[in-house]
Amino acid sequence: MKAIFKQYWELFLVFSKIGAFTFGGGYAMIPLIRNEVVNKRNWLGDDEFMDALAIAQSMPGPIALNTALFVGNKRLGFKGSLFSGLGVILPSFIVILFIAMVFTQFKDNTIVERIFKGIRPAVVALIAAPLLTLGKAAKINWKNSWIPLLVALLVWLLGVSPIYIVMGAILLGVLHLVYIKKKLNR
Repeated sequence: MKAIFKQYWELFLVFSKIGAFTFGGGYAMIPLIRNEVVNKRNWLGDDEFMDALAIAQSMPGPIALNTALFVGNKRLGFKGSLFSGLGVILPSFIVILFIAMVFTQFKDNTIVERIFKGIRPAVVALIAAPLLTLGKAAKINWKNSWIPLLVALLVWLLGVSPIYIVMGAILLGVLHLVYIKKKLNR
């Protein structure tokens, strides 16, 4: 009984540490989750983690929570997913609750405003840097790296809705599939 509780507690602690010390949202947590569950603890293999990440991205909800739920479920079943999910959510909830109680007193303070403006570039770097690591693990062909850059520029500079970009990508993917099938049938 103590051994199984220790495993649940370990899941909770691993994900609460990730949830407590990661700034930048779910995508910034992914490399930390990968490092803990693949490299340090060998709970999942690299390919299995990439599959979990793909599933987490396709499901509604925060990607870090979905990934934590998948890892917890894979490790210890439904109860494992509860412990890992609670671990990744609880630190953020407590911090946000504290900020909401305290921030109203400091919201117009120029020092606090400058601190938040200074954090922004670091958050962007925390989100962008893991793309290379995940790209290597997913064995992505980097000759097509112009695609995410083009998408970012379309959204940022031209204000194109990401919905239109996703619909266009689906259409291009279907057309490419039809082209490949026609080419194979010749």
